[in-house]
Amino acid sequence: MLIKEYRICMPLTTEEYRVGQLYMISKHSHQESEKGEGVEVVKNEPHEDPVHGPGQFTEKRVHLSSKLPSWARAVTPRIFYITEKAWNYYPYTITEYTCSFLPKFSIYIETKYEDNCGDNANIFLSEKILGNHEVTFLDIAFDEIPERYYQSPEDPRNFSSVKTGRGPLTEGWQEHTKPIMCSYKLVTVKFEVWGLQTRVEQFVHKVIRDILLIGHRQAFAWIDEWCDMSLEEVRAFETQMQVSTNQKFGSQDPLASHPPRPGLSFV
Repeated sequence: MLIKEYRICMPLTTEEYRVGQLYMISKHSHQESEKGEGVEVVKNEPHEDPVHGPGQFTEKRVHLSSKLPSWARAVTPRIFYITEKAWNYYPYTITEYTCSFLPKFSIYIETKYEDNCGDNANIFLSEKILGNHEVTFLDIAFDEIPERYYQSPEDPRNFSSVKTGRGPLTEGWQEHTKPIMCSYKLVTVKFEVWGLQTRVEQFVHKVIRDILLIGHRQAFAWIDEWCDMSLEEVRAFETQMQVSTNQKFGSQDPLASHPPRPGLSFV
């Protein structure tokens, strides 16, 4: 088991990110489906938690075979997907990933969003965490991403929002930018297979790091597309994208009987 905490600052408020995150995930998932892979929505329904209150439960199939390294593709079925289950009580969310043919593999993510620059040292203080875990700050502007994912218009060092006047981001932007918020993510990766555990857990964390950077960069770079949207409007956009994506996988539409609940967000 390998536990790491990621902290990703954004030049947004947590309420703005609530909309921006929904828009980014929906648009990105739809873009990936154009390449024959992406996110298929299986369930999307209200969920009540005794501690966190009303929320939204989603179950998705994440199709990503081609994104595996060659050594991993050699031992996986040709038709490959990971199941994502998420419980969303924004600004707190839980997400878990499992794979049916790898019962000893799992990813568990707790996320909290706060209006600060990532300086809440004990945000995940919990009896479940034994000992110290590594904390990594991710800089959406100056941390490198894989070259194949780089898009100049999505580079926060170049991007300037027409509607909000935010950006481009300069060195040390977290110290002087207002507004500012932080996504705190506690990520636990398990792959309990002797001889492969360390290699796989480290590889998965590397993939997660890249995904977090790319997704948060896009949420900011697309701000002019979503900043005028209400939660109801971005939910309608989300539904449109999910239906379109599901049709590409030939699946039934789970949203017809369980429409998304306004005011809640996916991870």
